[in-house]
Amino acid sequence: MRPALAAACAMVLAGCGADRPAESAGAAAASNRTITATLKDDRAFGTLERVLDNAALGDVLAGKGPYTVFAPSDSAFAASAGDLGDEAMKAQGAAMLRAHIVPGALTRADILAAIGRGGSGTAEMRTMANSLLTFSKEGDVIVVTGDNGARARLTGEESVASNGVVQPVDGLLVGPAPAAAAAP
Repeated sequence: MRPALAAACAMVLAGCGADRPAESAGAAAASNRTITATLKDDRAFGTLERVLDNAALGDVLAGKGPYTVFAPSDSAFAASAGDLGDEAMKAQGAAMLRAHIVPGALTRADILAAIGRGGSGTAEMRTMANSLLTFSKEGDVIVVTGDNGARARLTGEESVASNGVVQPVDGLLVGPAPAAAAAP
């Protein structure tokens, strides 16, 4: 039953903004800048920008879309182990980014509506990494939880770009893969 619910919620969420950078009530006005340009213009995402460049995913987020990026701020990266902007961490950085991107343009209003329709107080969405994000509401805050249990809150102002939405979050929804132990 749970996989069917996840698929249904994913379709509901994807349908909220499948072909448009939405301009819902309370959402930021749509911009003519792409997601990549939006991230590069915001100083709160310097580390994310380095990871994006290192992982060579900037062209994807500058393309047609639409996508929603749950964008960790610099302070969210500070607690993670490893420098995902380092060349040696290219694959891990790409995997981390894909786990923070969902198809469709989802504003907070869209996410709240999906949570309300879900009946369980949650909504689920598959990421580009095929991991599951679960959205819930705690008071006035939208919380997103990765399938590994990592949690982050949607913070700051969302940015509606020409090809999707940037949703700032205060934590990583996945961490870098642990370094392989050296053989004795």
